[in-house]
Amino acid sequence: MQTHSNIRWGLLLVLLTPAFIIAAPSISGDVEKQPLNYTAIGMFLTFVAITLGITYWAAKRTRTTKQFYTAGGGITGFQNGLAIAGDYMSAASFLGISGLVFATGYDGLIYSIGFLVGWPVIMFMIAEQLRNLGKFTFADVTSYRFGQTQIRTMAAISSLIVVAFYLIAQMVGAGKLIQLLFGLEYWIAVFIVGILMMVYVIFGGMTATTWVQIIKAVLLLSGATFMAGAALYAFGFSPEEMFRQAVETHPKAAAIMSPGSLVKDPINAISLGLALMFGTAGLPHILMRFFTVPDAKEARKSVFYATGFIGYFYILTFIIGFAAIVLLSQHPEFFKAGALADGAVIKDQLVKGLDGGTNMVAIRLAEALGGNLFLGFISAVAFATILAVVSGLTLAGASAISHDLYASVIARGRSNETTELRVSKIATFGLGLVAIGLGIAFESQNVAFMVGLAFAIAASANFPVLVASIFWSKMTTRGAMIGGFVGLISAVVLTILSKAVWGDVLGHKILDAAGKEVSVGLITLDNPAIISIPLAFLFIWLFSVFDRSERAKIDRAAYDAQRVRCETGIGAEGSASH
Repeated sequence: MQTHSNIRWGLLLVLLTPAFIIAAPSISGDVEKQPLNYTAIGMFLTFVAITLGITYWAAKRTRTTKQFYTAGGGITGFQNGLAIAGDYMSAASFLGISGLVFATGYDGLIYSIGFLVGWPVIMFMIAEQLRNLGKFTFADVTSYRFGQTQIRTMAAISSLIVVAFYLIAQMVGAGKLIQLLFGLEYWIAVFIVGILMMVYVIFGGMTATTWVQIIKAVLLLSGATFMAGAALYAFGFSPEEMFRQAVETHPKAAAIMSPGSLVKDPINAISLGLALMFGTAGLPHILMRFFTVPDAKEARKSVFYATGFIGYFYILTFIIGFAAIVLLSQHPEFFKAGALADGAVIKDQLVKGLDGGTNMVAIRLAEALGGNLFLGFISAVAFATILAVVSGLTLAGASAISHDLYASVIARGRSNETTELRVSKIATFGLGLVAIGLGIAFESQNVAFMVGLAFAIAASANFPVLVASIFWSKMTTRGAMIGGFVGLISAVVLTILSKAVWGDVLGHKILDAAGKEVSVGLITLDNPAIISIPLAFLFIWLFSVFDRSERAKIDRAAYDAQRVRCETGIGAEGSASH
């Protein structure tokens, strides 16, 4: 009874929070102060209330670790496919990619295609094996036949870093959205997102997260379909006419129809492509979703449905981005005062002068096409989707701390479910505070680009260890641990040294030939995957082949038993560790 009372008070507090926010005076920030859009705010609060109601419903059905981490394993393949799509179609997908296409044109496709092509890797290589070997986290798979302490520690650390980078993008997107709707200062908006995220995970667990993601996936696909259709209607349903007018309107002119605006050299293009392709198979919050289905067959169905939904959605974001170039230029009220001349948008200010930045392109287009009502719908759905994504990320991070580090490494399997759940909820609170801090620090970054960095780390640290542990019989604990840490450290260090972090975030700048300050990095590589992924595989191979320890003999001898379980699923309902 005490638990249910706490749930009621917690949800009541969060439901009342937006009311205090609306009553508070607007504070000018990066987004210029505008009159409150009460239609949009009303729909926004309605969606938040509905999703919190789902969380309350789920909270009463979440009592065990299996229910908290994996919704009891009772989600069907179709439901899980929709939930994965709802998880994946996040701030980076909806806000970030449409903003990239708006700003750079053709090159925005590299993110759309990159995010999508990772799914066949999961479907054909690891979905079935993952479900058969794992229990709660992907570390259950990577540590199946290896030393638990070393591998789980490495997997948990890499998962937490990936979660942290991925959270940045979601927090930035959601913070900008709340800032735009409520006229709040950015940091306050990010704080609100963090509080709601904690409530979702602490009270509802995976059951709440799954059903919220399913509902939001349906709503977001419906809204994006209507938006793309309405945008094409403005051009007589002629993509050719849309592209022609976009070229005439955009400050880069014909350059937006060819590569080179965003990724300027082949090495960076290949590196980004590798990160996006293989990073999907290393994202802990996505891999965790395969444990919510009852068997390997449903896991394969999950990827099949998710690939279809996500592929369709990315086509829509491409239309939205190009149509916005033309249609937003016809709405000077969406631009800052400095971007206007005689009431019209200055061509050179089309990208830089948009109020709220390029991350708000899709939201502004919704207002242009459907007025306050459609703006409210799209804003609410976009924000609700982000909430579900950050909830999934936080749940993955909390499970890495409670299940992999606490239960398996610190307590060495002697903890009970009550204690493990308590550790998960404490970890959720801590991760929420970290997410708020990172969201504020990375305010100026494009959200799709920040997710690209998270993908690079996942592709470098998690993917090589996961694939090698499943398919290579000679891999050892030493090889997995050293190779995983080398991939992780090299990806993080190279990311910090890149212009995006070293220059844009840490503030290292130089004067160019025109005397203007520009950000610089210590390396010219924007994405580290082309170096860090091969390094991880190299060190896994090197330290496994030359490992002659007694532990190595045990690791190799256990491969045949692991292979049987991988292919047949025999014993998959039990614990994945020995």
